[in-house]
Amino acid sequence: MAMKFGVSLPQGWTMDLAGIKDPIEAYETMTRVAQAADETGYESVWLVDHFHTIPQPSQEVTFECWTTTAALARDTKRVRIGQMVSCNGYRNPALLAKMASTVDVLSHGRLNFGIGAGWYEHEYKAYGYDYPDAPERLRYLREAVQVILAMWTQEEAVYEGKYYQVRGAINQPKGVQKPHIPILIGGGGEKVTLKLVAQYGDACNVGGDLATIKHKFDVIRQHCESVGRDYNSIHRTASAVCVIGETEEKALATIPAATRARFGDRLQNALVGTPDTIRKQLAEYEAAGVQELMLIFPDPTTMNSLRFFAKELIG
Repeated sequence: MAMKFGVSLPQGWTMDLAGIKDPIEAYETMTRVAQAADETGYESVWLVDHFHTIPQPSQEVTFECWTTTAALARDTKRVRIGQMVSCNGYRNPALLAKMASTVDVLSHGRLNFGIGAGWYEHEYKAYGYDYPDAPERLRYLREAVQVILAMWTQEEAVYEGKYYQVRGAINQPKGVQKPHIPILIGGGGEKVTLKLVAQYGDACNVGGDLATIKHKFDVIRQHCESVGRDYNSIHRTASAVCVIGETEEKALATIPAATRARFGDRLQNALVGTPDTIRKQLAEYEAAGVQELMLIFPDPTTMNSLRFFAKELIG
């Protein structure tokens, strides 16, 4: 199967809507990008789950993840809609499962459910959430995934854990997709996170250079063997900045100085160059085991790169 492509939407988190002062115009700009991806052959569009901008918190707009997911479910027709990824610490998992079930119906079965342990300490504390250490956040995540699956598969969900308890929760409708909405577990921690992928995930998302991505997939394969899971049943995804142009010079010209600062280290592993150059780079991702690549364009609101990539590289 040929590799598929998703688009990271301009949501405000990385200051990608900072030039738009009217919040209505900012939202409509974001949704037009989703609609363009929908119309040009991309497989998916993705939202982050953050409240404050990076690299520094600011007063710039940052649209909330799940209300935006619901809106995009009605603004688009074909493309799948996912989170990269929902922060488990921000919502009770039983409620989150209910929200996802509703959105799956709103989208007519196009939801990808992404979840992770969370990491942005500043947001946690600003919004009044406790911020446990990383091992405990992962323990919360392990229980949360089990709660969510119970909410999607049991008529009256029951779960008794250390952190979460569900006692006869009814969740109707449970969504459209069968056997349930696919769960993507984000992160690359080899001992815990990638084992959770093998135990409970339908998809994963790992980062880094090609060697790192391949290594992480190998770790997932080993975990699958230890828990008796078919490795090939897990949809394997990664993310990459994509800087494309008719020439390499034109490609690089699409990256403003502010964008270079925003992307930082991610530019080191970016797809950069002409369609032919990027086609060769994509082949390396596919050889490493990536089945779907989420693209981050440096000019997301103009959609020039999005449309050019689709024209040249999406068959």
